[in-house]
Amino acid sequence: MRYLTDRKRVIGLGSAKSGTEHHWSMTLSSYALLILIPMFLLTFGPMLGASYEEVTSYFARPFPAIVAALTIAVSFMHFKNGVQALIEDYVHGPMEKFLIIAMICLSYAAAATGIFAVAKLAL
Repeated sequence: MRYLTDRKRVIGLGSAKSGTEHHWSMTLSSYALLILIPMFLLTFGPMLGASYEEVTSYFARPFPAIVAALTIAVSFMHFKNGVQALIEDYVHGPMEKFLIIAMICLSYAAAATGIFAVAKLAL
């Protein structure tokens, strides 16, 4: 028994119509994090234990601030997609939609807070 029509098989969409997009989003963000996390550790590591003035002067430069902001943004996007897949797999009924909405709000709020903190340090 075949569940996919020929057209759906060709355009890569299954019955949920979003699996391919989700897979590529997770794959792309994984590769981006593979590059960003070491860059973040190399730029953020020397500032551990430094005074507030040293940290603000260091993050006032564009490269460390951009790396930190990109790492925060991509990390929370990857987190949002991963937890959404987890909720869709293991939670059913009305609680599923509530948890997905709550998780999306939480991840966007945390990403915005982190990017705001980096921008405040950089400016």
